[in-house]
Amino acid sequence: MNSTETTPRPFELACPDLSAERRGNTDTAGVWHFDSGEPGRPVMLTALVHGNELCGAWALKTFLGSGLQPRRGTLTLAFCNLAAFDRFDRQDYLPSRFVDEDFNRVWSPDKLSDPGSSERRRAVEIRPWVERADWLMDFHSMSLSEVPLQMSGVQQRNIDLALKLGTPATIIADAGHAAGVRMRDYGRHGEPGENGTRSLLIECGFHGAPETRDVAIDQMARFLVEAGSVDRADVPPGWFAPDAPRQRAFKVTEAVATPSGRFRYAQPWKGLEILPAGTLIGWEDEQSVVAPYDDCVLIMPAANLRPGVTVLRLAQIVA
Repeated sequence: MNSTETTPRPFELACPDLSAERRGNTDTAGVWHFDSGEPGRPVMLTALVHGNELCGAWALKTFLGSGLQPRRGTLTLAFCNLAAFDRFDRQDYLPSRFVDEDFNRVWSPDKLSDPGSSERRRAVEIRPWVERADWLMDFHSMSLSEVPLQMSGVQQRNIDLALKLGTPATIIADAGHAAGVRMRDYGRHGEPGENGTRSLLIECGFHGAPETRDVAIDQMARFLVEAGSVDRADVPPGWFAPDAPRQRAFKVTEAVATPSGRFRYAQPWKGLEILPAGTLIGWEDEQSVVAPYDDCVLIMPAANLRPGVTVLRLAQIVA
């Protein structure tokens, strides 16, 4: 990537065959539900919210292939935007992010009541499963950044859970997107205070990096153990990665958007750069965008710069 354009990186992660997994075992295509018959939390794992983010699909496929079952409570696995996934082309993978609009910006009553896109109709199908889940982990990957990020949201209960998981090293406390509500913030999951819910969105690394599959499997295992769905001894060997030597938390202070879609970066940012105040980040049309304060951290620079999207976030170190 240079200051005027973005070039998609090679996509090396294999595309999973989901011909069996997409059938599900419920009345909702791509949704699997398991009931232990014992008291415990209703837990949900979601993948393919974006059709070109394959790591979560690999994690869910790995779970289903292992024969592992919840020891307590219920567990729901959802392969979400299958229509977008069906468009995936490793040579041109950015367009398969969605079909009509971003599936992860439609989780508000006004949008869910208007079936005007493929994503909204699919969200209505997935919604009952999200509503019944107390704990939710949503698997994603990124267009430029390579370092895994735990997107905890601003609720302290989720920040505490992210720290308890022990990895990844970087936790981002962010308030979401101006363009719409994320699935992990829908309903009870977006409410303040302690209400028994937990929801995390794990960004496992660059979309096409094979390592993202390992990150997703590790996060799945840690989340299920912490939720009480399974015991650590139940988890197959090799699913866990080592704990991070240290975890750091960053609070997002603002999101930089591109109304025009013509944003240009001043440098080939990768994410997690720490900048002094006044550092030139890029230009929205011809207007300079600079770091507004010292120790300003760049979070998740985007490669697919369309009108109205978030280009990147700016954050402060809080822990």
